[in-house]
Amino acid sequence: MLHNGEIILKDTPRLAIFETFKTKQEELTGEAQRQRAIIVNLATQNNPSQMTRTALAKKIARENGTIWKNIYSGIFRDLDEILVPMGIVVEAGRLPLKRGPKALQEKGIPYYHLTQKGLLVSLALDEIIGREKILEKFFAEAKNIDKDFQEGIETLLKFVPRFIYSLFKGYVKSYCDGRLDNPLPLDKTRFIEASEEIIRIQKEFLESFVNMGKTEKEKTLNFLKNVN
Repeated sequence: MLHNGEIILKDTPRLAIFETFKTKQEELTGEAQRQRAIIVNLATQNNPSQMTRTALAKKIARENGTIWKNIYSGIFRDLDEILVPMGIVVEAGRLPLKRGPKALQEKGIPYYHLTQKGLLVSLALDEIIGREKILEKFFAEAKNIDKDFQEGIETLLKFVPRFIYSLFKGYVKSYCDGRLDNPLPLDKTRFIEASEEIIRIQKEFLESFVNMGKTEKEKTLNFLKNVN
């Protein structure tokens, strides 16, 4: 099959969190919405009982006003055939069952959490409130990351969080589009290259604003004041 002009084997796991319908470019596909919902829930949950396939299906179904059994197979597939093989999600352990077949009770049911790569992917999802905590956790677990690069991101996050998260979105989208084989390790050069144009625009604006006179600054701020 073709994806963005490239041939992709059918059995190749592919992260679809940015995929939209061909005729409705602003509308995410069902697969994209489902994968995003799984990642969002795992990024914001700490209770293992809420991180099983069934619990995820029930919560996502409740949020979308549908029946959980209707989406369970999709959740199962996304986890077992895409998110786990891609190293975005990992089985974190098993919970004992009190009912059902004895063999299943002994084996338990799996629950999941995000890997380092999964945390990075979650930073690109605007649905998550409080992404700074995820970024903090990501940096705490990161290996061999340039400290100046990390401090630069942390500084900008305090003042222009939307800008920083837009860069993460661009970086993760590059990975989804196949322009990056692996988003890890988080490298400054690759990170900037993924969103080079938006960084150039922001840099031009910042440098120009700093050099403006008081009147020009006031006019500029007045022009932008209605932007949410």
